Amino acid sequence: MYTRTVRLLLIFVMIMTGGLASTVATAGTAHADGCYTWSRTLSQGSSGADVTQLQIRLGGYPGYGSVLAVDGDFGPATEAALKRFQSAYGLTADGVAGPNTFNKLYALQDDDCTPIHFSYSELNDCNSTWSGGAVGAATAKSNALRSMWKLEAMRHALGDQPITVTSGFRSYACNSAVGGASNSRHLYGDAVDLGAGPHSLCTLAKQARNHGFRGILGPGYPGHDDHTHLDHRASQYWSAPTCGI
Repeated sequence: MYTRTVRLLLIFVMIMTGGLASTVATAGTAHADGCYTWSRTLSQGSSGADVTQLQIRLGGYPGYGSVLAVDGDFGPATEAALKRFQSAYGLTADGVAGPNTFNKLYALQDDDCTPIHFSYSELNDCNSTWSGGAVGAATAKSNALRSMWKLEAMRHALGDQPITVTSGFRSYACNSAVGGASNSRHLYGDAVDLGAGPHSLCTLAKQARNHGFRGILGPGYPGHDDHTHLDHRASQYWSAPTCGI
């Protein structure tokens, strides 16, 4: 009887100790993200590199016909974009970036900072160095990253169905080989061509108007009947006559 009682007591102690250890480990674990981890709550009036990182990820939520500036200053436009992002993912749309917002962003990005449904290789089948274009390699790659976050927002708005990228960054040599325009935005890394898939080319062109693309060329525009082109040129130019744009 004594032996059985001692054994039961030992089992109970082991169970309780294990449970306590698990609780302590869970409570003490801080979130760490492979790409970027925010360390403070952000709201209108905040500024800094952490705001810049937030703005890059909110680039696809500027509102119809608008472009969100990536300037590190959290102003009314960033707050409005954040509210659209929060609403799109079922979060409280208060315009304040706190733990819930950051956790959703962590879930949406890979360790190289690209959104989970797009990749650097997808936006560059020209070379592996991002060199040889109209801007330096780092700038071209940075421009492509911003495009990907806009595409991620667009993908989500279209029901989370795949979007097919057929062309992204091009060096001068790659651009010449495919007959691209001499001043193509592909040379800057800030242009993407999309092919038809779950969505028609016109659906893609129309939806892109909500996600921060200044340039939209699609069916009906010369040379664009087989793809929809999106870019970040200096001023807005949309033309896809077949689609009513």
